[in-house]
Amino acid sequence: MYILLPMSSDDVSTSSLSKIDDAKIWTQVLVENGQLLEANHSSDRDGFSSLSECAVVIDDNEYVWPFMEQNMMVLVAHTQRNLEEIIEAYLFKELHELAY
Repeated sequence: MYILLPMSSDDVSTSSLSKIDDAKIWTQVLVENGQLLEANHSSDRDGFSSLSECAVVIDDNEYVWPFMEQNMMVLVAHTQRNLEEIIEAYLFKELHELAY
């Protein structure tokens, strides 16, 4: 599954999840069979060759309708901030669905 994340930087070791409006870079990760297979970065959230199936946002108050219009699942990482924490939470189903 391709997952889209608004991030503060393309440096995976220091980057953290950010609000959509504050995103410096967009990261798209491919997770299959419990493993992170690839991570790509783009300054534009639509700048990836593969379509994202899921978006992870920082809180329930984010404007996510553009993702929903593209039939993307939206998950919220309330406490997870770095890429490793978010992927682990995704794999263990600890990310929450968006509360309307």
